[in-house]
Amino acid sequence: MVTTAQKPVPAYVQIKEYVRKQIESGAWAAGNMIPSEHDLVKQFSVSRMTVHRALRELTGDQLLTRVQGAGTFVNGKKYQSTLIQIKSIAHEIESRGDVHTSEILVLERTTDPKALTALELPADSYAFHSRIVHFENTVPIQLEDRFVNPHLYPAYLGQDFNAITPNEYMTREAPLQRAEYVITAHMPDASTRQRLRMESGDPCLVLHRRTWAHDQVATDVTLWHPGSRFQFSGAF
Repeated sequence: MVTTAQKPVPAYVQIKEYVRKQIESGAWAAGNMIPSEHDLVKQFSVSRMTVHRALRELTGDQLLTRVQGAGTFVNGKKYQSTLIQIKSIAHEIESRGDVHTSEILVLERTTDPKALTALELPADSYAFHSRIVHFENTVPIQLEDRFVNPHLYPAYLGQDFNAITPNEYMTREAPLQRAEYVITAHMPDASTRQRLRMESGDPCLVLHRRTWAHDQVATDVTLWHPGSRFQFSGAF
């Protein structure tokens, strides 16, 4: 009788199976950071390229999430935001029992023509502009790029947006009447990818929204979210 020798299992497949078993057994729980590529290289005595391929494919299977500059984590939950109500991202994060922090990148007065058009302001006027990264438990989940009507929110530039979100301040000063929004998928530019610690090739979920208060356009905001670790939800 002729027997056929079994082909050896590729090293990257062995690593994938090892990671899967650790997760399925509960040894690595959702949200846990797994060993680094360097540690796995030493453990399996393989090249870094082999380990990288295994983790990349597991990330593609949505079993893992890779956060640039932080590490690779076991998937289990996606950070989310509601579409039915406009809520403070800080409140949404805190409602999940997590910690919200932010990093202010830009807080300025601008004469950007596109912003003035979006806010329906005269061409010779100005708007306020802010860019803020929001974090959930030190993981960046949203880059907020916001233009604001200065007539409705004259003290906008004087706010401490480390202590209060723009949404909280604006809701307090001039409650919103209505909103319009659109959601698209986009590849981020290098700066956005870096700020959100995203892997190359990972798309963003992008929410563009305009709101009204006192029959004026209040704000025009674009919210960038890492597609692999964020979702929108709602019910009606």
